[in-house]
Amino acid sequence: MSAKRPAPRPEPEAHAQVWPCLRPHGKHTIVDVSVSPNAKKTELVGWHDGALRIRLQAPPVDGAANEALRKWLAQSLGLPAAGVQLLRGDTSRRKQLSLACSLSEVMAWLDAQPALRNPDAASNKS
Repeated sequence: MSAKRPAPRPEPEAHAQVWPCLRPHGKHTIVDVSVSPNAKKTELVGWHDGALRIRLQAPPVDGAANEALRKWLAQSLGLPAAGVQLLRGDTSRRKQLSLACSLSEVMAWLDAQPALRNPDAASNKS
């Protein structure tokens, strides 16, 4: 009796190398973010430990920062507010969100972000 060989693992997708913060999940996309509340304005500023670094104008009180993040991402991606759901990190700076759009749509949005086109932004750990 011969042992069954495990099925070969698929090669990692190219997006994992370019955007380590993104993962497809059915028709949705999972994104990892690192937030800094109480900023002067809400903006995408670069990377932090493999996650998108986003400064939020809202304070981290009573879920205000989470709601501001959801609304900002929805508006930036052209999604309805319900199209962005917080999956993990309710009280943490590191968060994981589900976006109701395809991976290619999120990648196109990221490609258009000035903060991520700057070569110095990729090493931004602020």
